[in-house]
Amino acid sequence: MRLLLKLFLFSSISIMSQTNAEQENIKEKSYSLTAVGDIMIGTNYPSEIYLPPNDGTGFFDSVTEILNKSDITFGNLEGVIMSENISPRKRCKKPENCYVFKMPDNYVNHIKKAGFNLLSIANNHINDFGPKGVLNTTKLLDQSEISYAGTLSNPTTIINFKDLKIGFCAFSPNYGTVNVNDLKNAKKIVSDLNGKVDIVIVSFHAGGEGENFQHISNKNEIYLGENRGNPYLFARQMIDEGADIILGHGPHVTRAIDIYKNKFIAYSLGNFATYGRFNLRGPKGISPIVEIKFDGKGDFISGKITSIKLINRGIPVIDNKNSALKVIKDLVKEDLPNSTIKISDNGEFFKD
Repeated sequence: MRLLLKLFLFSSISIMSQTNAEQENIKEKSYSLTAVGDIMIGTNYPSEIYLPPNDGTGFFDSVTEILNKSDITFGNLEGVIMSENISPRKRCKKPENCYVFKMPDNYVNHIKKAGFNLLSIANNHINDFGPKGVLNTTKLLDQSEISYAGTLSNPTTIINFKDLKIGFCAFSPNYGTVNVNDLKNAKKIVSDLNGKVDIVIVSFHAGGEGENFQHISNKNEIYLGENRGNPYLFARQMIDEGADIILGHGPHVTRAIDIYKNKFIAYSLGNFATYGRFNLRGPKGISPIVEIKFDGKGDFISGKITSIKLINRGIPVIDNKNSALKVIKDLVKEDLPNSTIKISDNGEFFKD
């Protein structure tokens, strides 16, 4: 009996040691993520005049090399992917003044080729063409093996990646999406994911829009009478519940980045590739490509900002003036004076 007990104890200790060794091995490894803001490669509604040249071929050529460098490449899909000619969910007396977005089916190939393998679909345009538009979009993303989350029918997703299990969820204040203002539910979603995976990535589409909302307010941001959430509070509370990386978008301008409890936060990644129907003047026409490295616990290691600008109605190209980088540096100083993040002039950033 004593011999059996000793063998059982030895076996248990051996298994625990192997598990601990595997966990330590994951911790010591580094992984990479590239994140951008809003993506809308033109729209075939109300007319194909709003589509880019060459049916979108080459749209991402100037930035594809950067987007394809990381293990995970993230963006916010601002609209649906659907060739079929159907009417939008909301009534428009003048369709040319109706800002609803529908990209042709084959445009999913442009997104895939650019390197994107993770998308938020929680925003104010995913339901522009009702359930049919959402279903067609998710069907095409599934076929292209691009992961996504953010609608009520698809609130989360889990990705098996290398030796990691990654959970992803996305939120917005908009119809048909997981509500960014329901903090109790958001916390539960993040906490539940945290119990199932190694890394939790959270995306939010929140905050007021335009130049007047470039700064973080740490209060509910009201825009056009709508509560667009409190991005500062939301980001921190999600990290408190187990999130590891927070990726914000929605204001159509670039906001500050930060580190909280060794976890990375981007408050708004701005307009990355929004063609034909957007006002891209001033700060709306520049944005960052943010690359970060993190360990197996989700802790931030280092990062790099590459500035881009939108030209010819919304095509992303590298901005050699580093405009977005300069904006982010200034915003971190002004909005987050106690931040531990340090950003160099070449775009590299790290925790001080």
